[in-house]
Amino acid sequence: MVIERLMPMSSGQVVTRIAPSPTGYMHIGTARTALFNWLFARGRGGKFLLRIEDTDRERSTPAATEAIVKGMTWLGLEWDGDVVSQFARVDRHAEVAHQMLASGHAYKCYSTQDEIQTFREAARAEGKSTLFRSPWRDADPATHPDGPYAIRVKAPLDGETIIDDQVQGQVRIRNTELDDMIVLRSDGTPTYMLAVVVDDFDMGVTHVIRGDDHLNNAARQMLVYAAMGWPLPVYAHIPLIFGPDGKKMSKRHGATGVDEYQAMGYPASGMRNYLARLGWSHGDDEFFSDAEAMEWFDLDGINRAPSRFDFKKLENICGQHIAATEDAALLQEVEGFLAASGADPLTSGQRDGLLRAMYCLKERSKNFAELIEKAYFVLTEGAVEPDEKAVAALDLVSRGILGELTPQLQNASWDRTTLEEVVAGVAEANDTKLGKLAGPLRAALAGRSVTPSVFDMMLVLGRDRTIARLTDIKA
Repeated sequence: MVIERLMPMSSGQVVTRIAPSPTGYMHIGTARTALFNWLFARGRGGKFLLRIEDTDRERSTPAATEAIVKGMTWLGLEWDGDVVSQFARVDRHAEVAHQMLASGHAYKCYSTQDEIQTFREAARAEGKSTLFRSPWRDADPATHPDGPYAIRVKAPLDGETIIDDQVQGQVRIRNTELDDMIVLRSDGTPTYMLAVVVDDFDMGVTHVIRGDDHLNNAARQMLVYAAMGWPLPVYAHIPLIFGPDGKKMSKRHGATGVDEYQAMGYPASGMRNYLARLGWSHGDDEFFSDAEAMEWFDLDGINRAPSRFDFKKLENICGQHIAATEDAALLQEVEGFLAASGADPLTSGQRDGLLRAMYCLKERSKNFAELIEKAYFVLTEGAVEPDEKAVAALDLVSRGILGELTPQLQNASWDRTTLEEVVAGVAEANDTKLGKLAGPLRAALAGRSVTPSVFDMMLVLGRDRTIARLTDIKA
């Protein structure tokens, strides 16, 4: 017997979904899978749905569900309609199991867990397959005991199942490797394998794009589709994300939770761009917008081999997105970062100053943490507190030169050309170069050695604050 891919569910609107389990933080791999589904649907005018697979009541938590929703929201992966709870649909799942039972595609199994375990131990000891074949599959209903039973789907006993996968190609699995999986437990609760299929069908999902660790599940889930006479969705199983060492991405490689990347200050647009390139390509394009990604993204561009997470590439892409983002939008993202990282919110004055300074902060900032560090000069509303490097730059000679500069700035026109001329003149009068004076001037204005241009800082701070800081240092 061969189970082949039937016609896709719909020849009309594309419908994709992401269906994470709320058992912990939202993994970066889950975010990448969600992104692929989002891009594929949005690029075709389709729908993108969010389902929480919370049937495991012992491990599912409200906090994990909230983390998923927050992660999706931060990444900008908006979904259509309400969030679907799989647990809320258990009655529907059970209904389908009984429909398969009534149609003869499933059967009642009275085997106990102890009996199954005894069988497997004996098979293992004899070196035989531990795949359990229930003795109740073809039993006469008249012999059924009056007791609890599980419902198992009838898997084909010979031939092969063919998964026509858009990424992996045609995958063949011998049906002798498929067991009669349980779809409804003896306590009346549905299994994950049943619930996924019923939910996908009822939600109208046309394309199932998920990690390739679910590839073997597809062969088993196809049994439910066949039993119910439902058309199969289009399958696309994408490779997992590995760390730089070629091993499965884990905590030892660094951050793995979406919330961690937000707290580290990476912009959502940069994360979307980088994650899209992690296992998918469009020619040699590295930096692109959401609109371009939606237009270009297709299943054909997904690689079969696992991709490796590269933090340097992430930083490079994120830096480009920060530089390309409009100042007002960037300010909102910075405030979101501050909230996510537990920092104090900006005051009204700090917001205004940061917005004025944004033009000279966003270039060459790889994340918002770096941007905030460079913005110290404008966010500090009182006197600056020089760090160790800045203190070293402010020796007696440098302080003396700054003392000469201060009165010349008091009556100078406050534009970049004039400020450059005044500073260059003082440097020349002291037989030094402009670059040599820039270090002490930077230390006086910002108290830091890594800052925007000294002239940008002077323009952002304005005459009064610039002179006040130079006076403080001179004193």
